[in-house]
Amino acid sequence: MYKIGSIVVYGTEGLCKICDITKRTFGKETTEYYVLRPLSNEAETVFVPKNNEKVLSRMRPVLTKEKAEELLEAPPSDYGEWIPDDRERQQYYKQILLCGSGEDILKMTRTLYLHQVKLLEKKKKLHAADERFLKEAEKMLFEELAYVFGITVEEVLPLIIKRKEKTAAKQAE
Repeated sequence: MYKIGSIVVYGTEGLCKICDITKRTFGKETTEYYVLRPLSNEAETVFVPKNNEKVLSRMRPVLTKEKAEELLEAPPSDYGEWIPDDRERQQYYKQILLCGSGEDILKMTRTLYLHQVKLLEKKKKLHAADERFLKEAEKMLFEELAYVFGITVEEVLPLIIKRKEKTAAKQAE
């Protein structure tokens, strides 16, 4: 499925390079593993068993440039719905960060950001857990978009703002 040298997104580790595919034996069982190195911390090594669907589901290909552009230009109706129940929302967001697609992470980020704006208008703050989810989602999303567009992480937010202004101008015409 994946090849040595491929860049993938793995759960909350973010962008990782597949450095090797190796076999390890524990007891009587031999298992094949993807050996990943997070691009943000190449001293770290992550072993992903190829036969464990649950763990393997956390690994996905990086967005294509075309898909990333499509997602950034998506209309506001593509934003996610706010989940009023704190526990349900936290479970849902935790799952998105672990196994979600780039599209899921973008929708989650948009939803949290818009909710934060609504709360600020009422002079309230985002729940601490939601703020952590927003920061983690932004970090993952910005890292992936920076890689896809060949820019720095710091250049991602201005790119998003510029795209949104361009989309809004087109809709106003």
